[in-house]
Amino acid sequence: MRDIEKQIEKMTGLSLEEAMSIDEVNLYDRLGEETFWKLSKLFYNKVYQDEEIWFRNIFKNRDIEDSIQNQVEFFIQRMGGPQYFSERKGHPALIARHMDFNMKEKAAERWLFHMKNSLEETPEIDDDSKHRMLNYFTHTAYFLSIGVTQHQNKKNKRNVRF
Repeated sequence: MRDIEKQIEKMTGLSLEEAMSIDEVNLYDRLGEETFWKLSKLFYNKVYQDEEIWFRNIFKNRDIEDSIQNQVEFFIQRMGGPQYFSERKGHPALIARHMDFNMKEKAAERWLFHMKNSLEETPEIDDDSKHRMLNYFTHTAYFLSIGVTQHQNKKNKRNVRF
């Protein structure tokens, strides 16, 4: 894991401490549940209407309402609220849950593009919270990109026949 953290810091300029500053404040208490719903609806509307077909195709076999609910429940849980996600789906296990997605660096960047815009379009989120959330989202997007890619590469090496 330390290797991944070093790669993320090199790629983003964010230390793990900066990314995890979301744990210094209970953002769920600060922002309220409805704010997470608003953010995720804005975000997924952008994703499902993305002009980049390759990016939109990542989500093509996924129901938008399910995607929104999963994201909302994960955000609420991760940012200090009730454990809705774990109660409904089990441990978040982010890398395992994203194995079927195209998680290349380009996809992480596009995901962040939409999340940054969604954060900016959610006036209920104050600047300090936006900063903390964006740092966390940036770290997590690259964590998933690196982690999923490494796992897929290991799997492909095991499947090579001589």
